[in-house]
Amino acid sequence: MCFDEITPYKGRTVVAPGSAVLCGAIAAARVGQKVAVVTRMAPGDEGILKPFKDLGIATYVAHSAETTYSVVIHPTPNVDERFLRLKCSSGPFSMEDIPAVATRNLHLAGISDQEFSMEFIRDLHERGFELSADMQSFVRQVDPVTRNILFKDVPAKREIVALLGKVKLDVVEAEVLTGTTDLEEAAKQIESWGCPEVVITRAEGVLARVRGKTYFERFTNRSTVGRTGRGDTTFAAYLARRNDHDVAESLKFAAALVSIKMETPGPFQGTLADVLKRMTQKE
Repeated sequence: MCFDEITPYKGRTVVAPGSAVLCGAIAAARVGQKVAVVTRMAPGDEGILKPFKDLGIATYVAHSAETTYSVVIHPTPNVDERFLRLKCSSGPFSMEDIPAVATRNLHLAGISDQEFSMEFIRDLHERGFELSADMQSFVRQVDPVTRNILFKDVPAKREIVALLGKVKLDVVEAEVLTGTTDLEEAAKQIESWGCPEVVITRAEGVLARVRGKTYFERFTNRSTVGRTGRGDTTFAAYLARRNDHDVAESLKFAAALVSIKMETPGPFQGTLADVLKRMTQKE
């Protein structure tokens, strides 16, 4: 969890609770999934967890000296172009932070490279969790002096991906890791590193590459005022639907849900019925 200070292109700066886990957990819970969140933050900021508790999301907090604070600036109309800075970090997770909960999926929804060490990921894998991860958790690398977030290649990327059952990226992260903006080519490369299920978002839609087959669904959003959290929401919706549906259905579901989300700032506020209705609508 973090505080997001967001400045849209030619827009007004707003500070609000944010993060991959906020957008993801709320989306999954609103469409009927049982969800738990494990987060790190300063004790005095636990009030921002209220949206989780209101939705019945089990929440486990590891205390840290400060709560992560992220700055997001959109300098151009291109919603995939962002300047990022991490003013504060709540620090890395450890195995002691992980509660004894039974879960079908454990998703590493990080903000930057400050949260998940290679040792931590290996330990989770050895414990037997079905892991997925957002590659922004490794590509977004914080400069120790300026605190600016730079998008850089990840030396351990092949090992990380090989430990995952599913992996999520956006077009910028995919290019950093693979050298191409062609989503299918990027997905094929990442698949070859050992992950059977690759999901990549871009402004137009979302691609999935699963066991040698490629799928794509376009977004149908009428505005981008809720752009922040697009990928996190997409992947959470995909995971939620994928528990008991095939890839094609899950991708359509995720594209429909996040299209609704992007039309309003903040996490997804709709219902399962809203998503199913959007899935039947034409662009």
